[in-house]
Amino acid sequence: MPLLSNPLIFLAVTLAFFLIIVLRYILVAGLFHSWFYIVKKDAWISRRLGKKAVDKKQFYKEVKWSFITSLIFAIAGALTALLWQKGYTRLYFDVNKFPLWYLPVSLAVSMLIHETYYYWLHRWMHRPKVFKVMHKTHHDSSTTSAWTAFSFHPLEALLQAIILPVTIIFVPMHVYVLLIQLTIMTFSSVINHLEIETYPANFHKHIVGKWLIGATHHSLHHKQFKYNFGLYFTFWDRWINTESPGYSTLFEEKTAK
Repeated sequence: MPLLSNPLIFLAVTLAFFLIIVLRYILVAGLFHSWFYIVKKDAWISRRLGKKAVDKKQFYKEVKWSFITSLIFAIAGALTALLWQKGYTRLYFDVNKFPLWYLPVSLAVSMLIHETYYYWLHRWMHRPKVFKVMHKTHHDSSTTSAWTAFSFHPLEALLQAIILPVTIIFVPMHVYVLLIQLTIMTFSSVINHLEIETYPANFHKHIVGKWLIGATHHSLHHKQFKYNFGLYFTFWDRWINTESPGYSTLFEEKTAK
């Protein structure tokens, strides 16, 4: 692999990562928006959480911020590749370097680290002075959509971008496991901001479902501000008692037959 310490190669890799991240965002957000708001609009209309439609102004603003976020994520990705090339990370390519059972374990560990980091970062970003500087950009979308998924202020995008590179400095992770987590992150963010509850009835009481965040859970965060700070999972909100008291009622209302 060409040396990423060469500025031109670093820029080329950054551009490649940017195109991949932007295309992934457009593809996933576009598919979910098309299916739930156009193709199957009537079938899912009763599960909509927002009372008003997202206008073109909000859509263009979200796409603008999402492209900036994608660039920041791309730079973080190129820097991570540089760290790997210099031997500073535990990222590996040989699937036999560790037992096969370690693959899902490393994914679980990385996601739990990410969840913990994000929950407390999110709580901090809701401090009034911090909120005005960075997190308000995301909350300007009171009614969210699939396109809100990457709509962050650059400072927030930077803080979100650093956790995975730091994780793989300490936690051995196969490159495919890292890609799986990045894919999960994209799908999770789109689903959580879709503003349509996609999970089945009673899923919030299921042994697995009660620990997963979905559209209803995150929609309440955008509307109530002081509840539901998690990223993938609900366990920190449950343990710290920051889960919205109206979550179960709204979920049951939206998923009732």
